Amino acid sequence: IQKLCDRVASSTLLDDRRDAVRALKSLSKKYRLEVGIQAMEHLIHVLQTDRSDSEIIGYALDTLYNVISNDLEEEEQEENLPKQVDDLGSQFTEIFIKQQENVTLLLTLVEEFDFHVRWPGVKLLTSLLKQQGPQVQQIILVSPMGVSRLMDLLADSREVIRNDGVLLLQQLTKSNAAIQKIVAFENAFERLLDIVTEEGNSDGGIVVEDCLLLLQNLLKNNNSNQNFFKEGSYIQRMKPWFEVGDDNCGWSAQKVTNLHLMLQLVRVLVSPTNPPGATSSCQKAMFHCGLLQQLCTILMATGVPADILTETINTVSEVIRGCQMNQDYFASVNAPSNPPRPAIVVLLMSMVNERQPFVLRCAVLYCFQCFLYKNQKGQGEIVSTLLPSTIDATGNSVSAGQLLCGGLFSTDSLSNWCAAVALAHALQENATLKEQLLRVQLATSIGNPPVSLLQQCTNILSQGSKVQTRVGLLMLLCTWLSNCSIAVTHFLHNPANIPFLTGQIAENLGEEEQLVQGLCALLLGISIYYNDNSLENYRKEKLKQLIEKRIGRENFIEKLGFISKHELYSRAAQKPQPSFSSPDHMMFDHEFTKLVKELEGVISKAIYKSSEEDKKEEEVKKTLEQHDNIVTHYKKVIREQDQELEELKQRINTLTSQNEQLQATVTQQVSQIQQHKDQYNLLKVQLGKDAQHHNSHSETFQMNGIQMEEASKLKEELEEWKNKHELLQGQLREKDSVIEKLKSSQLEMGTTEQSLQTSKSGGLEHNNELQKELEMLRSQIQLQSAEISKLQIENQKLQVMNTTADPVLGDSGATAANNSELEGRLEQQVKELKSEVKALSEEKESLKQHLDSSSSTVAILQDEKSKLQQEVAESKKEQDDLLVLLADQDQKLSALKIKLKDLGVPVEDEDDIESGDQGDEDEDGDEEEQD
Repeated sequence: IQKLCDRVASSTLLDDRRDAVRALKSLSKKYRLEVGIQAMEHLIHVLQTDRSDSEIIGYALDTLYNVISNDLEEEEQEENLPKQVDDLGSQFTEIFIKQQENVTLLLTLVEEFDFHVRWPGVKLLTSLLKQQGPQVQQIILVSPMGVSRLMDLLADSREVIRNDGVLLLQQLTKSNAAIQKIVAFENAFERLLDIVTEEGNSDGGIVVEDCLLLLQNLLKNNNSNQNFFKEGSYIQRMKPWFEVGDDNCGWSAQKVTNLHLMLQLVRVLVSPTNPPGATSSCQKAMFHCGLLQQLCTILMATGVPADILTETINTVSEVIRGCQMNQDYFASVNAPSNPPRPAIVVLLMSMVNERQPFVLRCAVLYCFQCFLYKNQKGQGEIVSTLLPSTIDATGNSVSAGQLLCGGLFSTDSLSNWCAAVALAHALQENATLKEQLLRVQLATSIGNPPVSLLQQCTNILSQGSKVQTRVGLLMLLCTWLSNCSIAVTHFLHNPANIPFLTGQIAENLGEEEQLVQGLCALLLGISIYYNDNSLENYRKEKLKQLIEKRIGRENFIEKLGFISKHELYSRAAQKPQPSFSSPDHMMFDHEFTKLVKELEGVISKAIYKSSEEDKKEEEVKKTLEQHDNIVTHYKKVIREQDQELEELKQRINTLTSQNEQLQATVTQQVSQIQQHKDQYNLLKVQLGKDAQHHNSHSETFQMNGIQMEEASKLKEELEEWKNKHELLQGQLREKDSVIEKLKSSQLEMGTTEQSLQTSKSGGLEHNNELQKELEMLRSQIQLQSAEISKLQIENQKLQVMNTTADPVLGDSGATAANNSELEGRLEQQVKELKSEVKALSEEKESLKQHLDSSSSTVAILQDEKSKLQQEVAESKKEQDDLLVLLADQDQKLSALKIKLKDLGVPVEDEDDIESGDQGDEDEDGDEEEQD
C-alpha cells in the first residue's frame, strides 16, 4: 500500500498513476483502515489534478467510497466488527470533510456526464451524508447551486444514476427544512411523481419505494412544502395509486410496502399535528378529486391484506377528522353486503369482535373517533340509534348504538373499553345528547324491569370487573357527567353511587387499583363541581363534608393526582391516534386526557371552597350571564344596523349609478339638440343664399310652387282652427244654457225662501245664512256672465280676422310676386290665432271650475232646503198636537169650575182665568221655540 501510494504521488506518467490507483481500489475493501490512513490524501490530490482523465477519477472515487462506506460484503462481517466499522466510516468522513473544498470538488465531479465519474461520485456523496449528515448538509447548503446540481440527477436517462440520485436526495433531505424547501421548489414533486407513474404506481419495484420515502422526507412536518404540494394539484395525481382491481389475491411484498408508504404519504398531508387550516384544505382537495372515495373502496374491498386494511382505516380516519363534508360522505358509504349495511356498522362489528387483530380494532376505534370529532350531526345519529323511539322493532338490522351497548356489556374487557370510549366520543362537547342518553333503557333479563344505561354502568362498576373495563366505564361516566347538571342529578339519585365512590377512594389498594381510585376521585369531583343542589341529601356542602370525614381533602387530592402521573396517561396525551403495544396498555383515550387537564385544577379548588365562596361564585356567574345576555343583545342590534347600513349603501350606489346614467343621457340629448340647431341654422343660411344667387325663371317658378304648397298647408291649418273655434262656440252656448238654468233655479230658490220665512219663525237665522250664500252665487253668476260676454266679443273679433284672412289667401294664389308677404302675414295671423285659442282654452278651464263650484253649492242649498222643509212639517205637527191638548184642558177646567161652584167654593172670574191661560200658552210657546 505504501509503494502504491508513493507511485500515485511521484509517478509522472498518467498510466502508472492510474494502475496504482486501480491496485489501491482492489485492496481498499480488505485493508480498509490501511488504505484510508495512507492513501486518502493522495486520492484527493488525484481528484484535484487529474480531472481530465475520467478513468483514474472513477478509480479514486471508488477507492474513497470503499474506505468511507460501511456497506461491507456479508462474508466479511463478523459479530464484533459492526461497532468498529461504524467508527471507521465516521472517522474517515470527518477527515474528508474537514476541508470543505473536498465536498465542493465532489459536487463538481457529480455534474460530469461520464458514467464512470458520476455514478461513483453519487455513491460517495451518499455515504458521506450517511456518516456525517448534518455537517455535509451544511457544506452543500452554503456551496453555490449545490442542491440544484444534485437535482439534475433525477433527470438522468441512465436508471442506475437516477435511482442512486433518489437515495442521495433521501439522505440529503433528512431533518433539514431548508434543503427540503429548495428540493421541492426545484420541481422535485413533479419528477418523483413521474418516476412513480413510469414504474407502475403501487405495482412498481423498489424505485417506487425510494421515491415515496423521499416524498415523505420532503412533506413530513414541513408546512411550506405541504402547501406547495396542494397548490400544485399534486394531490389529484395520488388518486391512481389506490385503484386496486377486483382480484386482490396474491399481493407481492413490494406492492404491500409501496401501498403502505402511499397511505402514509396521504396521512402526512392530513396529520392532526399539522396546522388546522392546511389540514382542512388538503381534506377538501382529497374529497373533490375522489381520493377519499377510492380509499373507501379499498376499505370495503375483499382480499386486502390485514396490514394494508388497518393502514387504510387509519388514513380514512385522518382524511375525515374534523371535516364535515368528508364525515357526511363517510356516513353514506355502504358495505357491499346483502342487504347493504353502513360502513360504520361493519367497522364497529370488527371493533367489538374479540377474534379480530388488536391493531385492526384500534384502527376502527380511531376511525370512529375521527368520524365523531367536531361532528354534532354524526353524534346525534349515533345516539339516536339508542333512543327508544328509533330502535328497529323487527330486529332485522343491527344499529351502531346496539353494537356499542353490546360491546359495553360483553365479557371481553377490550370490547368494554373500546365501546365505552366510542360512546364517550359520541357525547363529547354535546350537552343535549348527554341529556338524551339518560332516556336510554336496557332490558337486562326477562321478567325484570328495564334499567337506564347510566344505572347499568354503575352496576357493572360496583360488581368489581377487570381494571380495563372499570377504567373504560369511569371515563365514559366522567365525560357524560361533565358540564351536565341533569346527568349529575340522575347519578346522585341512586343512593348506592356515592358510598361506592367514597369506599373505593378511601381504601389503600395496590398499584393497579390506584388508577381506578384516581378516576373515582375525578367522578366524585365532577359530581360536586357540576352539582346544581337540586337533591337535598347530596348538596355540594354535604358532599364536601363527606369527603372531609371519610377520605380527607389531602388524601382526595393525592388520589386525583394518580391519573396525570400515570405513564400510560402521558403516552395517550401525545397524539389522537390510539397506539398501544399490547391490549393491557390500553387504558387512556387522548380526548379524555384533555378533560382531565381541564378539570383537575378546577375540582381541587372546588373541594377547598367554603359555602360562602360558592354562593359568591354563583352570584358572579349569574351576573356574568346577565352581562353576556346584554352583550349578545347589543351584538344583535349592531348586526341589524350593519345590515341596514349595507342596504342603504347599496341603494346609494344604485342611485348614484342611475344618476350618472341619466346625466350621461341628458348631456347626450343636449349635444344632439345642439347638432340639430346647427344643422337648422346651416339650412337656413343655404336657403337664403339660394334665394339670392338663383334668379332664373325656372327657379322662381319652383320657388313659387313651393310657396303655393306652403300656402295650401296654411289654409288647411286655418280650417282646423276654424273648426276648433266653432267647437268652442258650441261649448260656450252649452255653458250659457247651464247659466240660464242656474238663474231660473235661483228664482225658484227665491220663492222657496219666502215660503220658508212665512212657514217657520224659528229658522230665521238659518235662512239668513242661505240668503248670504245665494247672494254669493248671484255675484258669481254675474261674473261668469261678464266673462262669457267678453268671450263672445273675442269670438266676434276672431271671426272678423278669419274673414279678412280668407281673401288674402285667395289673392295669394293669383299673384306669385306677393307670396313672401303673404307668408309673413299668414304666419303672424296663425300665431295670433294660436295664442287666442290658448287663452280661450284657459278661460274655458276656469269657467269649468266656476261651474263645478256653483253646481256643488246649488246641491248643498237643495239639501238644506229639504232639511228646512222637514223641520217646518215637524213644527206644524207639534202645533196641531198642542191645540188638541189646549182644547182638552179647557173642557177639564170648565168641568172643574162647575164642580167647585156646586160645592160652594168661590171661583175666579173668567177674565182672570183667560189671562192666566194666556200666560200659560205664552210659556208653552217659548218652550217649543227653545226645543
